[in-house]
Amino acid sequence: MGTRKNKINGASVLLLALFAALAVLMLFPLYALILASLKPAAELFRYGLNVRWDWALMSLDNYKTIFAGSGAAGHYFTWYKNSLVITALFTVLSLLFSSMVGYGLGVYRFRGQNLIFTLVLVVMMIPMEIIILPLYELTIKLKLINTVWGVILPFVVAPLPIFFFRQFAQGLPKDFMDAGRIDGCTEFGIFFRIMVPLMAPAFGAIAILQAMNSWNNFLWPLIVLRTTEQFTLPIGLASFVSPLGNHYEELISGAVLAIVPILILFLFFQRYFISGLTVGGVKG
Repeated sequence: MGTRKNKINGASVLLLALFAALAVLMLFPLYALILASLKPAAELFRYGLNVRWDWALMSLDNYKTIFAGSGAAGHYFTWYKNSLVITALFTVLSLLFSSMVGYGLGVYRFRGQNLIFTLVLVVMMIPMEIIILPLYELTIKLKLINTVWGVILPFVVAPLPIFFFRQFAQGLPKDFMDAGRIDGCTEFGIFFRIMVPLMAPAFGAIAILQAMNSWNNFLWPLIVLRTTEQFTLPIGLASFVSPLGNHYEELISGAVLAIVPILILFLFFQRYFISGLTVGGVKG
C-alpha cells in the first residue's frame, strides 16, 4: 500500500514539474515582451532577442512617451477607449442574445428545433474569411462603415456561445420553470429572474471568451474602420510599423498596456470561467 502511495506521489510530482515547465514556457513570451518594453528600440535589434536584465539600459521612457501622447502615440488612448467601448458593447449584447437563443434551444421543445441547432453547428464550421465579402457589402448597404456598430453587429450572435449556452441550459432543473409558471411568471420573467442567476458560470466563461475575441479582433475592424480616430487598439498598434516609419518602442509598451483589461477581466471572472467550462462541457 505504501509502495503504491509512493508511486502516486512520485507521479504527481512529475506531473506538477511538467505543468510548471509548460507554464514557464508559455509565460516566456510575456516576460520577453515586458523586458523589451523597458529598453530602447536600438538595444532590441543590436543583439537580437536579449532577455537579460540590464538595469543601465532599462527605464520607463517608452511608457512616458505613451502617456504623454507625443509623436506616434498621439492617438493611443483614443484607440484604447474605442476598444473598451466596442468590447463592452459587444460582450453585453452577445451574452444577452446568445444566452436567449441557447436557452430557447436547450429547454423548449418545438418543430424545427433540431434543424436550427444543426444550422448553428454548420455555421460554426464556416471560416470567417468566406463570409467577409457578403458581410462587407451588407455593412455598406446599412451605412455602418467606419462606425462602432459596423464592428459589433455582424458577430454579436455567434454559434459558439449559442452552443455553449444550449449545453448548459439542458442541465438546468426544469422544476424551477414550472414553479415560476405557477407563481404567474412570464417566460421572459422565468429566464431573467430564475434561470439567468443559475447560468452565472456560463455567463462568466462566455464573457471572458467573447471579450477576448473582441479585444484582439484585428481583421474585421481593419476592413470596416477608415479613420485614425475610429481605430481600435490592434489596428492602431499595427500602424506604429509602416513604410513611413517604425516606432517599436511605442508598439511594445503599448502592447504591454493592452494586456491589462483582459487580465483584470480574467481575474474577476476566473472562478466562473473554470466552473462554467467544466459544467458546460459535461452537460447536454
